[in-house]
Amino acid sequence: MGLAGDDIGPARAREQFLRGEPVEGAVRSSILNSWQRSQSLGLSPDGCELPYDQDLDLDGRLVRAAVPVLDRLQSRFAGRTMNVSLADGRGAVLQRRFGQSAMVRHLPPIQSVPGFVFAEQFGGTNGIGLALAERKLINVYGAEHFAERAQSNACAAIPIRDLLSGRIEGILCFGYPMADADAALNALIRRAAGIIERRMLEQSSTRERALLQAYLDARRRSPTGTGNGQLGELAESGLDWRDQMILKERATDLISSAQRAAVEVPLPGGRRVTLLSSPVTSSCGVEGVIIEAVLPSQQQPLAVRAEAGVPPNPPAQPVLAPTTALRESRPGPVPGRAVTTARTPGTTGSTGTPGSTADGTTSGLVLLGEPGVGTYAVAARRRLELLSEASTRIGTSLDVSRTARELAEMAVPRLADFVTIDLPEAVLRGEEPTDPRAGLHRTVVHGYRDDCPFYPAGARVDLRPTTPQLRCLTSGQPVLEPDLRAAPGWIAQDPAAAQRILGHNVHSLIAVPLIARGIALGVASFYRSRDPAPFGDDDRSLAQELATRAAICIDNARRYTREHTMVVALQRSLLPHSFPELNAVEVAYRYLPAESGVGGDWFDVIPLSSSRVALIVGDVVGHGMHAAATMGRLRTAARNFAELDLAPDEVLTHLDNLVGRLDRDEGHEESSADGTGIIGATCLYTIYDPASQQCVMARAGHPPPALVRPDGAVTFPDLPAGPPLGLGGLPFETAEFHLPEGSQLVLYTDGVIEDRHRDVDAALDRLRQALAHPSRPPDDTCEAVLRTVVPDRPSDDIALLVARTHALDPHRIATWELPADPALVSGIRAGVARQLTEWGLDEVVFATELLLSELVTNAIRYGTAPIQVRLLYDRTLTCEVADTSSTAPHLRQAATTDEGGRGLFLVAHLTQAWGTRYTTDGKVIWAECALEVPGTKPGTVESSFDDIPALS
Repeated sequence: MGLAGDDIGPARAREQFLRGEPVEGAVRSSILNSWQRSQSLGLSPDGCELPYDQDLDLDGRLVRAAVPVLDRLQSRFAGRTMNVSLADGRGAVLQRRFGQSAMVRHLPPIQSVPGFVFAEQFGGTNGIGLALAERKLINVYGAEHFAERAQSNACAAIPIRDLLSGRIEGILCFGYPMADADAALNALIRRAAGIIERRMLEQSSTRERALLQAYLDARRRSPTGTGNGQLGELAESGLDWRDQMILKERATDLISSAQRAAVEVPLPGGRRVTLLSSPVTSSCGVEGVIIEAVLPSQQQPLAVRAEAGVPPNPPAQPVLAPTTALRESRPGPVPGRAVTTARTPGTTGSTGTPGSTADGTTSGLVLLGEPGVGTYAVAARRRLELLSEASTRIGTSLDVSRTARELAEMAVPRLADFVTIDLPEAVLRGEEPTDPRAGLHRTVVHGYRDDCPFYPAGARVDLRPTTPQLRCLTSGQPVLEPDLRAAPGWIAQDPAAAQRILGHNVHSLIAVPLIARGIALGVASFYRSRDPAPFGDDDRSLAQELATRAAICIDNARRYTREHTMVVALQRSLLPHSFPELNAVEVAYRYLPAESGVGGDWFDVIPLSSSRVALIVGDVVGHGMHAAATMGRLRTAARNFAELDLAPDEVLTHLDNLVGRLDRDEGHEESSADGTGIIGATCLYTIYDPASQQCVMARAGHPPPALVRPDGAVTFPDLPAGPPLGLGGLPFETAEFHLPEGSQLVLYTDGVIEDRHRDVDAALDRLRQALAHPSRPPDDTCEAVLRTVVPDRPSDDIALLVARTHALDPHRIATWELPADPALVSGIRAGVARQLTEWGLDEVVFATELLLSELVTNAIRYGTAPIQVRLLYDRTLTCEVADTSSTAPHLRQAATTDEGGRGLFLVAHLTQAWGTRYTTDGKVIWAECALEVPGTKPGTVESSFDDIPALS
């Protein structure tokens, strides 16, 4: 069934076609053409994926007209395996009916759920898609479907047209098993589609239907007519819905002008279509205008503009559909438009079809209507276009001033010639105004020219109560001043400035309050100068609508500004404000919050024992108050873990556990509400030792640092990535690097290099170029990175930490190795005293001898050999005693009768800090002595030695 001959069946013909073999004559031409189109689109028979579109007009005129018909069809097909579908003009299914209600449970979603688009470019040859392409009743049987999943079915589909314009509004399709094919179904689907078309026509006005009838009667009386009154089609020559919208808008303008005209309308791609405007009068005396389009035939493409330098071909001569009023005269020219000459009515083309000529053109109805209605329609359309565009162009950013300027840019020149916007200073700061009439500042001045003498932007505006602006703020309603020369309240504000403004032909004003949530946020003033007509009530309504939409956006921006300011203040308060002076590194830093919200980036520089220093940067997932608060918790925790002298991988492990606990404790409850409860972060932790010039680092999902060598070479070390904090269960790894003195270690968050408008590799190259200046101070390096690498309007927070390394002079390091022999303690004391004298630190010799005696004695008694003693002379004097055991010393309060337990108590009194650092080989007990002894009460230290046994 469906074949032109009996030699082969459709399945075999399809197989031959897919193998590239010729099948002409073995399958209907419409099916073969569809197969060829489907193949050229790159569709695969086993992979035709249909898009799903949720943007459906389920309450439109098509559905309203079709529902009773679909209900009737469902009742007629009750008990049969019949699927009735209604699709829109794009091929998206709007409604489905089933003869057996159980079918919906067994059919796949594409055959049972509305929303799937069956256009040919997605689904290949099928009923809906082919009816749209062929624009007529079609049948597709079994293997004639392009997609393999539809091989067992047959279908009949027919377009549903708008009888006023001939445009296809939708498709009615019957789907059924091959065994149920019946020629009577074609007659039934024709009648059903006709009823739907008539029901759609009934939704039009009586006057429009009368005009349409007059038009159809004229076509039937035409010598070229067929007597059936069929309409031409806009899409006959490849016009898509965008082209049709362009033609309809131009047709509306022609109707409003009520003139006989021939206008050439340019379409995208350099194509051109001619619109013909002619009067028509119905039998009941309704006068209107019909707009027809002169279209090429199906064999002739739409005219395309010739390339530059090539003279264009003359446009095809159009044929007008005859009307009762067209016989009097030919269309007259429209100034500024290309004009074509209409043929004399009654000219018949070689084919003898309606509206067809020997040169291959056809004519089709675009629109009809009454001139007065058209005039209002044009104005209403332009207002709706302005409001529609305003909904997308106002409020593109969360910046108060920018949003106000977008309102002014939308109003000029389509509503006004000049716009000024005044906002209270509180609104600009993000606060809610207490009195919108006080503290106004000129925020925006915008017009078609720049030399009009309004108060400049940024100036404070003190308005009199009689001005239209303050009157509208007081009443909450727009104020219209049609003639400013007769507006004493406006002139009295500043008579000299008013005269200058009037001298620029500014003559009419609308002042509109910017009200959102019942709060006045400012005032917008719209001025007209070029159009001599004053503003009217319609203009006032339009200005109010624009201002209302803009006020909501300004209020959103104001509230965001307030919240953003609060979060930035919190974030900055939780970040370090300064760092202690360190000999190990010279540090500079920068922090920039994102414009769209604080992202929880942080950094820190933490002094460690033995002149070492920890550098850390991190980035909390998310934005806003929650991210800032989480950042503060992580930074505090990181400092606490660093104080324990843990290795970088151990610090990250503890932070990972902390983030996991925070997420479990808080994430589930909060994320259910607004999605902000999920906690996660990335982190890079680095420890630099100036004594060995070694740098140990580990990272948790964070970008690696940049290392700048003294010779200017910039590298990004291959550091194990590690999982982000909060995932849990995965280890972190450390890497160790030697940094020559004068190297720069650059730590940063991903906001420095990542941006949706640029490539990360390109950003890293720019960062490498900015850092390739080793002699530059770290502060200058920060400025160079911000200037050349960071985006102008960063979408994420930016934290940047630059540290130039310094080495501890080897002459300021003294080391002794000794076995576990108590007899050697006195020799260590003597060696330490000599070294301190050599360094010029005679004032701390006595205290250092005491604490080293205690530390070495403890190591000999409780530790394991070998034992190492080291002195580091930096900003403080650090004494270290290392052994290979892991036993931890503990400070305790000894009783009066105890013989021991006072050693660490003595150490704590003699030093400003002490602690234990564990290594892979054991532990190090360290103590720092201040080189400037703080003021204490006389005899305090000496008195603490009274009950301590003599040290050997």
